[in-house]
Amino acid sequence: MTTFKSMHHTARKRMVIKLGGSTLEGLNESFFENFKKLQDSGVELIITHGGGPAINRELAERGVESHAVNGIRVTSEAAITIVQSTLIGKVNPALVHELTTAGIAAIGLNGFDGQLLVADYLDKDVYGFVGEVKAVNTSLLEALISVGIVPVIACVGADEHGQALNINGDTVASEIALATDADSLLLVTDVSGIRVNDEYQTKATSSLIDQWIEEGHIYGGMIPKVQGALECLSAGIPSVQIVGDSLVGTTILFSISKSHSSL
Repeated sequence: MTTFKSMHHTARKRMVIKLGGSTLEGLNESFFENFKKLQDSGVELIITHGGGPAINRELAERGVESHAVNGIRVTSEAAITIVQSTLIGKVNPALVHELTTAGIAAIGLNGFDGQLLVADYLDKDVYGFVGEVKAVNTSLLEALISVGIVPVIACVGADEHGQALNINGDTVASEIALATDADSLLLVTDVSGIRVNDEYQTKATSSLIDQWIEEGHIYGGMIPKVQGALECLSAGIPSVQIVGDSLVGTTILFSISKSHSSL
């Protein structure tokens, strides 16, 4: 896809922010005000989001079973309809409303809009209607950013036949960050980063993460989160941060010498 890097001043900073579904339901006004401060400081924002809790409620209400394999929601034909309608019809507009209320010009998008996220089946036999990103329409994102509009992207892709596919939120965020040449990726969770001996860490390297996993300081759901962050770094994103709703947390880097100042 076409990019327009020459349009940007060399000092520009671009940040992709991924909001997890569980995080979305506990956010307050000050959280969105932090986004406004970032934008006012000259940071170009792109926001992606999931919606796990909202999807789970809709699935339960309609009696559609769902389970995960390798941390990925297996999505049946019945489930993809619910995922699509929930993320695009409920979660996305609610988030756009919150941003607009905070004074941020924002527009809701999904993979169908302008072929934003062209996807294909990850492995239909194993995961059902789950996709992997094949292409990102960066031209659309650049056009919006250039006029000060923040894209707010639901994690639903579309294949070449127009079939909706459920895509992992962290995957969408990292793919968009890479495609748009972002300077940093912010993974917003319900905790303020990596905690070791009851103390949150401001920085972490791959070697420290391996050590902390081995020692049991990093466990449970944080393990795939930090592993995903390291994969983003290895793919070319300069800085990845795992943060809480204050947008402060742990900056993950290959080495301390490459460190960037945290928010």
